[in-house]
Amino acid sequence: MLVLLPPSETKASGGDGAPLRLDRLSYPEITPTRRKLIEELVALAGDAPAGLAALGLSHRRLSGRQSGELERNAGLWTAPTLHAVQRYTGVLYAALDAGSLRPAQRARLAVASALFGLLAADDPIPAYRLSATTILPGLGSMRSVWRPALAPLLAELAGLVIDLRSGSYAALGAVPGAVTVAVVSDDGHGRRATVSHHNKSHKGRLARLLATAPRAVSDAAGVARIARRGGLRVHRTGEHALELIVG
Repeated sequence: MLVLLPPSETKASGGDGAPLRLDRLSYPEITPTRRKLIEELVALAGDAPAGLAALGLSHRRLSGRQSGELERNAGLWTAPTLHAVQRYTGVLYAALDAGSLRPAQRARLAVASALFGLLAADDPIPAYRLSATTILPGLGSMRSVWRPALAPLLAELAGLVIDLRSGSYAALGAVPGAVTVAVVSDDGHGRRATVSHHNKSHKGRLARLLATAPRAVSDAAGVARIARRGGLRVHRTGEHALELIVG
């Protein structure tokens, strides 16, 4: 059982690990694509207007935050690293509370990444700025960069995958047979609507329940049982699809 998490735009700074070495990351078959993207980001960081434009940041007023994003990308080869589940922050990762998980529990987690493709929870990575919707001038869209390399890897993942990625990251490569989870609200009269603002916190809670479950499961019904035992409301909408109901 593998829980595939989305990344977060916000990332923790610093770290206590040695600088990035691609040969220490999981899924070595996508190393060439990782290297190509890193080299492109490092080069773009040397040209502030082009780098900011590529990252979707305004170059008219170079703020300290924007400058910091470029500096992060410029230092991808030399900056300290953190485990992936420590590097990513935000509401999903706060709900997940990965720091309290045991190694065997973290081993059930993987993280999608526009820069690294797919990461195990404890893979050491530096802070960076790149999203699934970015278009890099020298390489094109992240979808065009990643799909040829990532789709075959995702198709070969063993066991059940619970895919909690957002749409833009799911577009980088499909996971055949994965269980998907939509977070929806219920108005009490049978009407449901997709939740956007609190989507990530609920997915973080579900990811934690799955990581800490006594036993792995092999289908959507098993995922639903774990969620219900943890106090979540879920509804099965298809063989591989669940709704997580809030409100």
